[in-house]
Amino acid sequence: MTDARLRHGRASLTLSFFVQGVTFALLVTRIPAIQDRYGISDGLLPVFLAAVPILAGVGSVVTEKVVARVRPRVVLRWAQPVVMLALLGAGAGNALWEAALALGVFGLSVGALDASMNMMGVSLQRAYGRSIMLGFHAAYSLGGIAGASMAWAGAHWDLSLLVSYLPAVVVLLPAAFIGSRWYADGASTEAEAGETQGKGAAASVSFKLLMPLCLVMSFAYIGDSTVSNWSAKYLQDVLGSSEQLSTVPYNVYMVTTLLGRAVGDFGVRRFGAVAVVRSGSVLAAAGFAVVAVAGGAWTGMLGFTMLGLGLCVIVPQTFAAAGRMFPGASDTAIARLNIFNYVGFLVGSPLVGALGDAWSYRGAMLVPMVLVLATLVYAKSFGAESARYGGGHERPRTADVG
Repeated sequence: MTDARLRHGRASLTLSFFVQGVTFALLVTRIPAIQDRYGISDGLLPVFLAAVPILAGVGSVVTEKVVARVRPRVVLRWAQPVVMLALLGAGAGNALWEAALALGVFGLSVGALDASMNMMGVSLQRAYGRSIMLGFHAAYSLGGIAGASMAWAGAHWDLSLLVSYLPAVVVLLPAAFIGSRWYADGASTEAEAGETQGKGAAASVSFKLLMPLCLVMSFAYIGDSTVSNWSAKYLQDVLGSSEQLSTVPYNVYMVTTLLGRAVGDFGVRRFGAVAVVRSGSVLAAAGFAVVAVAGGAWTGMLGFTMLGLGLCVIVPQTFAAAGRMFPGASDTAIARLNIFNYVGFLVGSPLVGALGDAWSYRGAMLVPMVLVLATLVYAKSFGAESARYGGGHERPRTADVG
């Protein structure tokens, strides 16, 4: 594969991560508005929030089977438009069944999208021979900032959900579809791709070896889903903020996530993934502690800031570690690992909601704090890069690729 093709592939995949960040942020930061539009009760809301990751897990499982026959770039090219159209559907309906249908399609397609995006990212990182995964996820964070800002504007001017969502879809859907023409992965030829993802690939992925990374992924997404799904309600209901201000924590979280990921690849190259993941886990746990004891909205913002800086490094490095662990079957490993992304969301959202209703939302914040700290136990699973590249300094395979 030529250097130019790698650069174009990296740029187009970066755009896809950005678009998905916008789309997801537009959905999760307007959850209170979606709840009001469809008359979803507080008791029923966790059911809706849980259904999306369950269906996304199904989408990831299906993607594992599909990429045995077609390349991940084909899946991504068609999954991304479906995700965006499902977002429009969530903003356009009136009846409860319409919300259920739109969110169901969103869940299934986002599972395929997340799995295929990260498959391609790991494959490109292998071709580059150095850490670039955090850069892709930084683009996702930048998209999240843009999406959360649009959501803030929608709440500020009291716009309908459809009016809030439509401009982003009209602009970004065709841009992503056109950009998909330049998708590329690390396989030099289709023959090589077939060899690495052939009939025996699934059998070569050991769940025993993959399980520590699966647990870390779940813990990270329990933390992330707590911010995504409950930060707005937490600030509004517990810390007494306005509806407009309640959209800000997710934006703050995404800003700090962007900053952490923008420099994270350099940290991995300099100190290794183990040290970076350990540091992120401790900082994220401290952020949850601050949120739990916050006396006002601005102290809560500080906690979400710490959370963004801490959690941002864990997920990209977990995908990268899976790719290093199973270089001959990375697509299979990533599809399976991606399921635990949704396990985290499935556990995190209802758990925080149930504890918040039965006990207190402040106390509920201590649960993801403990789970994120548990990542320290499994941090050594990220150390495969030391054996492969020597001391955490990665050796480029492809020269002069920007």
